[in-house]
Amino acid sequence: MGGSKKKAEKEKPLDKMTVKELRDLAKESTDLTGVFGMNKPELITEIKKARGIVEEVSGKTNSTVREIKKKMRELKVVQAAAVTEDNLRMARIYKKKIIRLKKQTRKA
Repeated sequence: MGGSKKKAEKEKPLDKMTVKELRDLAKESTDLTGVFGMNKPELITEIKKARGIVEEVSGKTNSTVREIKKKMRELKVVQAAAVTEDNLRMARIYKKKIIRLKKQTRKA
């Protein structure tokens, strides 16, 4: 009686699902790998790609936190090289760029 109603119900929208439900859905319906390392927005994006759903892209491009942190790591290496070469002016410039990127991660 109750079991047939659940099968007839529609699937919840992806945005309303929990991360656990999205991971189960990704494992069952798609060939995605690494679903346990993804967060909710990444899971939604990958499931939509696998299903062929086109996402609406907003005019504002926002980098993900992972991309920003990658840029920060690269800048820290360049900054350390500038310090070892006694180029303090460039080291300060790189430090300011790193601080700006940190602020972006807090907003994201």
